[in-house]
Order: sequence, then C-alpha cells, then structure tokens
Amino acid sequence: MATNSTWTVVFDDKMVIKNYAEGASEGIGYVINDDSFWSDSKFSNIWAIQYGTSVTSDEVEYRDDTPHSSYVDANIGDISQFSSRWDAAHLAKLQDDWDADSRDESEKGARPTSYTS
Repeated sequence: MATNSTWTVVFDDKMVIKNYAEGASEGIGYVINDDSFWSDSKFSNIWAIQYGTSVTSDEVEYRDDTPHSSYVDANIGDISQFSSRWDAAHLAKLQDDWDADSRDESEKGARPTSYTS
C-alpha cells in the first residue's frame, strides 16, 4: 500500500489511525468497538485503507485478488465515517487525560468538550 497517508483503517483490528496527528511523530490509533459498523456489507472485501496518499490508486486494499483502488473508486462512502469515530475516541481520551490530571483547573485549562479533525 501507499505510504504517508492521512488516515489508515485496518478492518481486522477495527482500528482507525490518524497519521502524524497532534504533532506526534507517529500516528495515533483507536480501536472502534462498533460491530454493526464494521460488519457493513460494503466493507466485506476490504482489508485496509490508506486514505490521503499521493498514490490514490493504492488507497484501498482488498481481501481477494481485486486490484488496489482509489478510495473514490471503492464507493464505500465518505472518509468522515471513519474520522468522526476517531474524533469521538480522541475526545474521550483527552477528557480522560484531563480528569486524571491532578492539577487545579486553573492550571490545566478547561475540560475538552469537542474535537474535530
């Protein structure tokens, strides 16, 4: 698959990764525990997605011998179906981190209430 993608989705792991987010040197990934989402028939033959690469013909990798394709040609819906789930998981982590921080609120700032990629 192509490298340097914006998003990576690994279907067997139920993982969505935002690559090089928040100044990180590596991507940040979250397991999305939503079996009804992952079992949607439109994903049945997809192994992985690397969205936002410079080689768009290599964004979607299939389980069978189907040649890799662009995300658009895979016709599986907007990337926001993955990024919005990542955003929700990331917000939950930011809130958990905030809650675990023992400093006074005046030192750590307001508790995060939203996150959008």
